[in-house]
Order: sequence, then structure tokens, then C-alpha cells
Amino acid sequence: MDLFEQSAQNNSNTPLAERLRPQELNDVVGQQHLLGEGKLLRRLIETDQLTSIIFWGPPGTGKTTLGRVIANCTRSRFVFFSAVLGSIKEVREIVAEAKQQRAYHARKTLLFVDEIHRFNKAQQDAFLPSVENGDITLIGATTENPSFEVNSALLSRSRVFVLEPLKEEDLKTILQRAISSQQGLNKPDLQVEDAALDFLAEQAGGDARIALGALEVAAAMIQDNLVSLETAQEALQKKAILYDKGGEEHYNVISAFIKSMRGSDPDAALYWLARMLEAGEDPLFLVRRMVVFASEDIGNADPRALQIALAVQQAVHFVGLPEARINLAQGVTYLATAPKSNASYVGIGEALAEVRKSGALPVPKHIRNAPTQLMKQLDYGKGYKYAHNYQDGFTEQTHLPDQLAGKCFYRSSNHGYEKIITERMNHLRNRSTKETPE
Repeated sequence: MDLFEQSAQNNSNTPLAERLRPQELNDVVGQQHLLGEGKLLRRLIETDQLTSIIFWGPPGTGKTTLGRVIANCTRSRFVFFSAVLGSIKEVREIVAEAKQQRAYHARKTLLFVDEIHRFNKAQQDAFLPSVENGDITLIGATTENPSFEVNSALLSRSRVFVLEPLKEEDLKTILQRAISSQQGLNKPDLQVEDAALDFLAEQAGGDARIALGALEVAAAMIQDNLVSLETAQEALQKKAILYDKGGEEHYNVISAFIKSMRGSDPDAALYWLARMLEAGEDPLFLVRRMVVFASEDIGNADPRALQIALAVQQAVHFVGLPEARINLAQGVTYLATAPKSNASYVGIGEALAEVRKSGALPVPKHIRNAPTQLMKQLDYGKGYKYAHNYQDGFTEQTHLPDQLAGKCFYRSSNHGYEKIITERMNHLRNRSTKETPE
């Protein structure tokens, strides 16, 4: 950290979240799945073996903080770059300086690219030569799935670490640090009610910046030295609702939501949806549960259910709250009133259990691919019946390994569209075994 950064961190006009940003690895709160004793990321940092990496996680979970801590621990030069505001020209300038630092001072440059997904994939190519020759160590930070948003060439040269929303106990630790530390609020007589701390930790959605920002506002609002629950609520502009994310009530409410849809009760499903929205639940968490539900509990009884759920996911991304509540409501009522079948869910469970029990059974030769002459000589594909050449596009033929011949995993129901599937499969299975190619 240079003198300017240190001065900014000690400046009372600097946002509280910035003043409290940890500088050492042991000061980082949360992300123990990555930073706990013996965990991979911690080992790589402590042994200075880190190559280019991508941090993927929601806002306020410590991506930038970790980048700065890594630079401090490895005595690297830290360069922050925003993919929103920066340009390729600036990247080239940073790389040129990095080369000089490496050549003349033997000092590594850690280039932290915030919101790397904002660069298109062609722009991301600008990093590749410098990453490969070691002129820079790249740390990309993104809130989007890097599998879709990061250039495959760059992704293959980087290790992806997934950051999780901070737990409530982690947020409480950070808030208490803000109250007590000199770099924090710096009000020795300040008192914060436990209920206010609990509320801020619960309602911040795992985002340390939101929690610290609300605490800073609350501390500035009061005339005395006490931050009450009411003050915290006003500062965060939310009312406390019994919905403890990560706690029992969270699981109680989401369970009630799922079971209401499963029980074809749209009224109850809407109520539990409203409860979660009002409590500040991430709408993408809700729509993920709806997408799973569409296949797990409706399946082929109404194949449109999955399409509807995915359309809601797109709408939530495109529209955002508060309007997206309407899209969520439409999806929830559709799923709740759709015919139900868990045949696909049960089928894949049984198939997985069989695979784990019987292992990698050989593929029958008649349905193996035979792209080479040697494979044909080994009878790959011999005797295969091309289904389209037969009546109804179907022919009696074994597709499972010989040891599992006749095994049934998918047992369709008589609900909704799946009734038609059941009738068709029964017709094919009961058809005469005498087949004449069309």
C-alpha cells in the first residue's frame, strides 16, 4: 500500500467500507472455504505460488480486498483497473510499466481487473501475452459466471475461485470492528443495540458494503450515542421481517414456498413469495428454485413449465425489482397450477444409483460409433437398427449395457402431457416384435 492509499484509508471522508479494508490475510473475515488453514487459496498466497486467477462472487464479498491483500502478502505492485471505465490503451500502458518493474526492479505487478466481464472477449485477449510471459499476475473480479463471460483462452490460463455471500456472523464481526477500531467510526462512546446489529447483518444480503454503509448512516443520524433497531431500519430503509437468511426461518419459508407450489396452492405460493421479496431475498435465488421445481415436480406433465421458469429468470435479469415481482408472480402461479410429475427426478436418481453400484459397464457394440475401419472390423455398430427406417420411428433394440437389459428408470405418470407419453410408450412396448422396415 502506498502513502496515498494509506492517507485515503485514514481519511474520515473516505467511506467506512474503504477505511476498514483489511491489509493482511489474517484480518480478512469470511470465505473460510478458501482462506481457512490449509485451504488452497491460502496456501498459494502464503507460498507466493499464485498465478492468474478469477474471483467470481456477488458484490461486497471481498474480491477487491483479497486482491489488495494478495499484493501485500506477495510484495507485489498492485494496479487497480476498472473494465467499465478503462480502455485497452490503458491496459497496454500498465503492461509496459509492469515489464519495466520486472526488468529493472524484479518486482511483480498484480493487475486487478474489476468487472472483467464488461470487457468483450476480444478485448480480454489483450491480457493473454502478458499473462503467459509472466509480466503481470492477473486477478479478474466478476459477478457473472466466468464460463460464459470470460474468454476461454484466458479462462484456461486462470484458476477460478468462487466467493460466497458473507455469513451473518461474519457481517457482525465486520460491524463490530467498525464500531471499535480507530479506522472505523471512531466514536468511543458509541453503542449499538444487539437487535440493530442483527438487523443489519440479516438484511445486508451477505454484502459487507451494504452493512457498513447502513451503519455509517445510522451513526451519523443519531443525536445521542445509541444506534437503535429503529435507527438501523431507517438507515437501511427496510423494516425487519422475521426471515433469517441462512437460519431456520429462511429454510422454513423457502420450504413453505416450494411445498405450496407442489401442492397446487397458488395463493399460498404467492404469499410466501411476497414474504421473501419483502424481506429482501435475492430474486435470482427464488427463480433458481423455480427452475429446479419446474423439472423436479412438473417435468413432462407440462414441458412448458421449464420454459416459463427460464423466461422468468430472463425477465428478472432484464427488468429487475420492483417490477420483476410481476414476472415472478406469473411464473409462480403457472408452476403452482400445472399438472405434476416427479418421474424425471426419480428416474435420474435411480440411474445415478445404478451407475454408482455397477460402475462403467461397456457400451453394447451395436450402438458404438465406428468412424474408422479398425472399429468396423471389431464389429462396432454391427447390427444397429436405424429407428427412422421402421414403423413409428421405433424398433425393438437394446440400448442399455447387457447387464441392465430391461431396466426401467423413467416411469411416466398419467398427469397432463405425460399421460400422452405413457400411452405412446405403452403402445411401442406392446407392439408386435415383428418389424418391417419402411
